[in-house]
Amino acid sequence: MGVRATAFLKRSAILGLIGFMAACGGGEDEATPPDAPLSTRPTTPTGTVPVSPTLTAVKKRGRLNCGVNEGLVGFAYTDNRGEWRGFDVDFCRGLAAAIFGDPEAVRFVPLTAQNRFQALEDGRIDVLWRNTSWTMERDTAGVHSFAGINYYDGQGFLVRRTLALNSAVELNGARVCVQSGSTSALNVDDFFRSRGIEYRAVVLPTEEAARQAYGREDCDTFSADVSALAAARTTLSDPAQHVILPDVISKEPLGPVVRRGDEQWTAIVRWTQNALILAEEMGVTQANVEAQVEEARDPRVRRLLGAEGDFGTRMGLSNAWARDAVAGVGNYGEIFDRNLGSQSALDLARGLNAQWNARPAGLIYGLPVR
Repeated sequence: MGVRATAFLKRSAILGLIGFMAACGGGEDEATPPDAPLSTRPTTPTGTVPVSPTLTAVKKRGRLNCGVNEGLVGFAYTDNRGEWRGFDVDFCRGLAAAIFGDPEAVRFVPLTAQNRFQALEDGRIDVLWRNTSWTMERDTAGVHSFAGINYYDGQGFLVRRTLALNSAVELNGARVCVQSGSTSALNVDDFFRSRGIEYRAVVLPTEEAARQAYGREDCDTFSADVSALAAARTTLSDPAQHVILPDVISKEPLGPVVRRGDEQWTAIVRWTQNALILAEEMGVTQANVEAQVEEARDPRVRRLLGAEGDFGTRMGLSNAWARDAVAGVGNYGEIFDRNLGSQSALDLARGLNAQWNARPAGLIYGLPVR
């Protein structure tokens, strides 16, 4: 045997002896050294619920503060009795029900596109549920976290029927009303500039101001999310005289936003929204949810409704969190239909917002509770 081979065997024997002593507790100090890497230090015991400062504040206050649109038919608006209604409003109520068992334990804070994020950063609201698009710039700024997508939208153009237009590419030289403080103006500029089409942006401070300017014919077209255009059309004196062009010039994934750094709160918002989506997929409705708790044999339904498992307490909530949310506002399909779909003035088709297993299929997909 060569000298190098002999040295190797000796070194291996010594290392093996050291390993054996360590395994037998031969070290002088078994505790993790204070300067050990973070990954080797003791972690929170399994099953311990992290403390969410936002949830703690919400429970102490006795209500959820939810930031919504100042007034957008279908999404967030006040009716003739001063009651808040709308798609986003119902998700706020669903979250309040998940926390308190009461969908009315919520205060709605109307916000503009310009001040919505500041209100979140300042702590005036606990969650922003205001038709807000998930973009890379917003997601990587280090301040906000998107908890999911509850509506897939896209930007379009509303025009007068008398213009007899078939496409937005025919809007050469047009005056385009858009709202400031949103992605709308940027999307319009991208669309026309990439095609070499001349246009003039008429930028207004709010969506309502942009709608009114279009109604006064201060511009030739109003550009916003297609759902917002459908809402705007219902407010005009003769809705039938206005059409939404078929062009969809952007992807606008809308969803709730929270402050970054409170992962437990982000999870509560995400999974409450997800529970409402799963409820539709599994046939759980506002009318049958209580019966399903007792009668359901499908383990997926039983886990969702808290009849099995311990999923609510993992988030610092009751195990009936999802049951209470559905009982308070219904499932995703019920929320959509009464605010945006066939039971509403907007009468929007589900389209991309159909369930993934519908025919035709959409993009709405519930994450598994297990």
